[in-house]
Amino acid sequence: MRAGNAGDADCYRRLLLQLTPVLRAVARRGLASAGMADTDAEDVVQETLLAIHLKRQSWDEDAPIGPWLRAIARHKMIDTLRRRGRRIDVPLDDFAEVLAGGESEPTMLVADVDRHLECLPAGQRKVVRAVAVDGASIGEAAARLSMTKGAVRVALHRGLAALAAKLNGEGT
Repeated sequence: MRAGNAGDADCYRRLLLQLTPVLRAVARRGLASAGMADTDAEDVVQETLLAIHLKRQSWDEDAPIGPWLRAIARHKMIDTLRRRGRRIDVPLDDFAEVLAGGESEPTMLVADVDRHLECLPAGQRKVVRAVAVDGASIGEAAARLSMTKGAVRVALHRGLAALAAKLNGEGT
């Protein structure tokens, strides 16, 4: 690294070539310990090599290079794991019999929602149904119900609070 930073391109190229298999093994091991496939290992290696190249002037030549390299590799691994997130891949075929096919009759859940909404005043009921059940935005609900956005927010808040109190046994 010292020679590479001093301008010796051949030494710098050899350093990167020698680091690549080590970084690849570290990336595969890190992904495996996180419970993920090693399919992203090559991306981690390339990002680490790029970061080493871009930050090589920040390395203190009086300090050992190992901890500096490990820190960069660790941060690139963490970045990859954060970007990827926790995903669990389960084949859909394993659940083909369990998954519902086609349209079905309204379930008890829909009947329960309707029953609970009936306890609300008409204005709150319409707003809660539009926003929470039908998925309309505040603006869409306001336009549909000829209300201001503020009135929709207030009615939604009061309606959801009343439903929460009822479901927690605090209401009448």
